[in-house]
Amino acid sequence: MTLPSPALKIGELEFVRPDVAQLRLPVVNVFFLGAPGGPWVLVDAGMPPDAAVILRHARRTYGRPPEAVVLTHGHLDHTGGLRALLEAWPGVRVYAHALEVPHLTGEAPYPFPDPTVGGSMSLLSPLLSPGPFRFTESLSVLPGDADAGEVPHAAGWTWRHTPGHSNGHVSLWRDADRTVIAGDAVVTTRQEDMLRAVTMQPQELRGPPRYYTSNWAAAQGSAAALAGLRPDLLLTGHGLPLPHAAPALDELVREFGTRGTPPRGYYLQHPVPVEALRRGRPDPMRSRVLGAVGAVLALWLLLRRQ
Repeated sequence: MTLPSPALKIGELEFVRPDVAQLRLPVVNVFFLGAPGGPWVLVDAGMPPDAAVILRHARRTYGRPPEAVVLTHGHLDHTGGLRALLEAWPGVRVYAHALEVPHLTGEAPYPFPDPTVGGSMSLLSPLLSPGPFRFTESLSVLPGDADAGEVPHAAGWTWRHTPGHSNGHVSLWRDADRTVIAGDAVVTTRQEDMLRAVTMQPQELRGPPRYYTSNWAAAQGSAAALAGLRPDLLLTGHGLPLPHAAPALDELVREFGTRGTPPRGYYLQHPVPVEALRRGRPDPMRSRVLGAVGAVLALWLLLRRQ
């Protein structure tokens, strides 16, 4: 096993397995599945400015476009660079869970970010567009049933439905070396704190980013499902890789009420049902109220720092 560096720098690509690399970007991580020089799959697409960095590492490491892009979910920090990547890689297919599709084909926005959960990044979360985003021409549904299936073009990898952070959130699992790419189902940094999340990143296993999680009971269930896999290496959408992760995941599940769930927040009392979009779109009044609260809090934060 190749142990990850304890201090992976922003913009660096590091192979944590012989055929799995993490690219740390300013806000989020993306992952490359495949040995250098061969066919590969990109997992997630970062923020809009990240596309150039992803393209540069893809050219240096593989010299070819990916066979596919797989999305753990469709929030802006995981799809922001996707438009530019698809322009550079015409014909590459994008795969997501069926419950993410309405957000990625222009049909419905995500539930609005909740700026009331605490933390400076949470206050700024209303600046993260909830969409809807439109990638209709390139989008395919992940194969399998509603709960699991094989990852296209990535032999040995399967996907598991891990909702809570978003309805169609998935994590990727490889049984051969017990590696899991958890997306934002759990993270290894305090993502709500801008200083910690973007610069310092001290390692701390926590639940999903609180400002963009809309069903906390489902999120706890997904953390428990990941713990049940007994992973040896945990890779997450935010934070540094965590080796020998199974005991830490067990502890997180036991303490999810404090380390996972926020002490306050709109979606604690108003969870979005996991299959809500099969019955209708998110409540527009809810989005407007949270948007107004977020705008006021963000303005207060900016004025306070003058």
